[in-house]
Amino acid sequence: MENGNFYITTPIYYVNDRPHIGHAYTTILADVLARYHRSLDIPTFFLTGTDEHGQKVQKAAEKNNLTPQAHCDETVVRFKELWQKLEITNDKFIRTTDPVHKAVVRKILQDLYDRDLIYKNEYKGRYCVHCERFFTDKDLSGSTVCPEDGCGRETSEIVESNYFFRMSQYQDWLIDHIKTHPEFIQPAFRANETLGFLRNPLGDLCISRPKSRLHWGIELPFDSDFVCYVWFDALINYISGVGYGTDEAMFKKWWPASYHLIGKDILTTHTVYWPTMLKAMGVELPKTIFAHGWWMIGAEKMSKSRGNVVNPIDLIQTYGVDAFRYFLMAEMSLGQDAVFSEDAFINRYNCDLANDLGNLLSRVVKMTLRNYGGIIPTPQVETDNETDLKEIIRRAIPEMEEAIIGMKLEHGIAQIMNVVRAGNRYLEKTAPWTLAKNGDVGRLSSVLYYTAEILRNVSVMLYPVMPQKMVELRRVLGIPEGELENCRISDLNNKQNVLSGLQMTDIDALFLRIKTEEEAPAAAKPAADKSAKPAEVKAEVLPEGIITIDEFFKTQLRTAKVLKAERIEGADKLLKLQIEIGSEVRQLVAGVAQYYTPEEITGKTIVVVANLKPAKIRGVESQGMLLAAKDGKDLKLISVDGPFVSGASVG
Repeated sequence: MENGNFYITTPIYYVNDRPHIGHAYTTILADVLARYHRSLDIPTFFLTGTDEHGQKVQKAAEKNNLTPQAHCDETVVRFKELWQKLEITNDKFIRTTDPVHKAVVRKILQDLYDRDLIYKNEYKGRYCVHCERFFTDKDLSGSTVCPEDGCGRETSEIVESNYFFRMSQYQDWLIDHIKTHPEFIQPAFRANETLGFLRNPLGDLCISRPKSRLHWGIELPFDSDFVCYVWFDALINYISGVGYGTDEAMFKKWWPASYHLIGKDILTTHTVYWPTMLKAMGVELPKTIFAHGWWMIGAEKMSKSRGNVVNPIDLIQTYGVDAFRYFLMAEMSLGQDAVFSEDAFINRYNCDLANDLGNLLSRVVKMTLRNYGGIIPTPQVETDNETDLKEIIRRAIPEMEEAIIGMKLEHGIAQIMNVVRAGNRYLEKTAPWTLAKNGDVGRLSSVLYYTAEILRNVSVMLYPVMPQKMVELRRVLGIPEGELENCRISDLNNKQNVLSGLQMTDIDALFLRIKTEEEAPAAAKPAADKSAKPAEVKAEVLPEGIITIDEFFKTQLRTAKVLKAERIEGADKLLKLQIEIGSEVRQLVAGVAQYYTPEEITGKTIVVVANLKPAKIRGVESQGMLLAAKDGKDLKLISVDGPFVSGASVG
């Protein structure tokens, strides 16, 4: 945000088919980031849209007996309707068939051609229709199938004249830029992928297609027999969408982009083609290109060809928009792949939303209605319990801000849920039902007020993720209608005791618990025979060292993601880890520093004992224990086979 503003983009999506969970994830992520930055009082612009030219679109139109433009006009509606359902707050929706965008593309092409940065030559090689890319023999390594990650389709041999952009002359400059600007490609290991690609000589980029083979595209301004290559056209949306070539003041305000969000499958086009195009145009490069991972079903990427694509509309209709948004944001560590399953969805929904957050709201509402007629009381008698609780809330705010800036949303959400769980622990500790019974009005007023205050803070910090549900929560707290959507993180530290005197309203449940197949209704279970006498049970004598299955299951083994690792000063063998178990973030001390560096262990999904009593090791608290296998001087962590959710039961 060098210019003090925040400009975020999604890729523009092909209109050859319906939107799926991959499209939804990237767009929700951009929306959540945009909402958070607005909440921090940072001027924000959010751009998304559709990519409407190219061979895939032309073929899809022919298949449906439509003109390409009619096909685009029909399909783009699906994206716009879904974005509306998903509560996406984009500032602009760009289509590459927009006249303004096409004019900007033609202007850029003409300028590059006039400066001899585009030239005509004959091309001979193989071509992938799906990826709309040419490949040399070197690219294919003796094969004839497309080498793009996740494609693998058969390529076709092509010989034809085309126009080429002199991309090769920028290779050394691009390598130097990536190495001297570590923030340019994130996560860092994606930068290494691009640098690996650039170890081989970079060729010039074919930027045209003859109309004899493809007529659906932007016509080249200097040769009417050709149209522009779809990727050269599509990438320009990031600047044409904020005024490049048409509104200089607007462009100066928002460019360079803070983040281009992309899937890892389009890394090369965004980290090689796009920066060299901008360099040739004399335009500053975006600050960061952030490549997130894929959603997996088991060990496979979701894809239309595999028939395992999850339709976001189905999930929204079943579980609600906000629950869907929450799951996607909380479940994936940005940059890593994540596994989708309905079981994982239900587990996180029930644990985080129905049990933790929903129950906290229900308890404080019922107690306030019963004891104060729903009027939130003014806190009177405070103890160390309230001091500790306020400190937990206070710490969560900068941690959330840090997570937003550091693109670690899942970590920030986990911190917020830790506040919710602290609220539930606070209620158990202070027992307001006992205070009410004993007539301790001074303490009861404080307990109910500060529990409501937790909910107010959570409603602000989770609003970018779940806007509808957080507005509903704020309405229950009695916050006036005009302030329901005024959820600014920047205000949280400045407003104190704002809830006293507000009228709470009752609510059945903010999140209804989802019943699983295992949770059979009580009526379906056979009633116990109360007249039967219990059978005599004889103690079983087990051989030494043998335990029963019941004893084994007392140990709770869970998967955990390592979010952060660092060495402990003065302890050569110890690493201090921050781990995620489901929605909970814990600290763990492990004696693995001789076998793993902090960088090597970060990002791994490991197995931990989750219900071990906390202990202090070298003065550092450890909340659990990781599992590892050791053979002599060799040690390996016990981990899961491939990408997997954190918090899953092991055993």
